[in-house]
Amino acid sequence: MERTSNSTKQKKNSPDELRVTDRRRINLEAPSSEEAPEGPSLKPTYVEELEARTKAAEKLVDDVQARFEQLRQKLQQETDETRQRLNRAAEEKAQREVVDFIASLLPVRDNLRRAIQAAEGGSSPEQITEGIRGTASSFENALAVAGVEAIAAVGQDFDPELHEAVDTAPVEKEREGKILIEYSTGFRMGQRLLRPAKVQVGRARAETREASQ
Repeated sequence: MERTSNSTKQKKNSPDELRVTDRRRINLEAPSSEEAPEGPSLKPTYVEELEARTKAAEKLVDDVQARFEQLRQKLQQETDETRQRLNRAAEEKAQREVVDFIASLLPVRDNLRRAIQAAEGGSSPEQITEGIRGTASSFENALAVAGVEAIAAVGQDFDPELHEAVDTAPVEKEREGKILIEYSTGFRMGQRLLRPAKVQVGRARAETREASQ
């Protein structure tokens, strides 16, 4: 028995014995996500449909907002361009009106020069008066073309918005408040008062007012 055990030990410790080691490794890792088959969706069908509709609605809202912004910018640009055109048109119209008014005053200037030449040349007073009368007529025509009109005064009721009372004169009761004399003509252009007419206004006599009381 002892011999047998010794022989067994010698076999185990023999340097000529070949040892084989299995270097293969067992891949115990779980399969990658690419290789793993997709599992069934846990969401109900109607939830997926609602999500799809929500995304489509959000995209539609984004498209509508983008379109609205484009239209708003285009409208703002057109509004600015229209305002600029209107401003230019108004400025051009105002310039034309000024030019036309000045052009209408040129004959007045010519008539004044002729009146001066006539006075210096020894023309008769009648000729000078006629020249001055023609000059005044040309000036009034120029004012009328520009839209300026004289304010009626003599014989009219006194209107403090159109007339300026310089003085008063005693009159009968029925003529009280009537304009008797026009010292300077008033003018207006449309609804705008250029200057009031300076006038004399009738005032009833004191004894007439006392008798009527």
